[in-house]
Amino acid sequence: MIKNVIFDIGNVLTDFRWAEFLADKGFSKEEVQRIANASVLTPIWAELDRGAWSFEEVMAGFIKNDPEIEKELHQAFDDMTDIVRIRDYAIPWVKELKQKGYSVYYLSNFSEKIERESIAGLAFREEMDGGILSWKEKVIKPDPTIYRLLLERYSLVPEESVFVDDLLVNVEAGRKLGIHGIVFQSKEQVEEELKKLS
Repeated sequence: MIKNVIFDIGNVLTDFRWAEFLADKGFSKEEVQRIANASVLTPIWAELDRGAWSFEEVMAGFIKNDPEIEKELHQAFDDMTDIVRIRDYAIPWVKELKQKGYSVYYLSNFSEKIERESIAGLAFREEMDGGILSWKEKVIKPDPTIYRLLLERYSLVPEESVFVDDLLVNVEAGRKLGIHGIVFQSKEQVEEELKKLS
């Protein structure tokens, strides 16, 4: 029986809207792609989420990838307000699950800077029972350590828990520890799969 629903955040309860975010700052389509190729689409972005590197070290890595656009990279990422935007259904969905008797948690790869500057995009956390952001623990999914941390911190039984993430690799990592998994495609699809598990 499922008692706990664990959510990833980006592209599940929020939009990680990096392309739109860059376009909003006035960058052309070509500039957005070039900035992304030096930053969001590189392994260095994961270090932002891991929290072991300072923001300055991360930016230095981006700039090393494409030194010609140093100015644009700073314009892009010195302020990351609204790079994450809450989805309309997020808070009502969490409340609905709570009303049905589930405990609800979050487990997400997330950076300190984005948490601080996109706080409005994380308003659903106030309705949850707890959770883990990767930067605070210096470990990111799909490392099994971060899943174990969540289970231990909140005394969750894996077999009574389901993890919802938009990436199969992250869901599979949870399954290896006994946590049920749903690969997010839509709210409706997750609700149907949750019914089958319950």
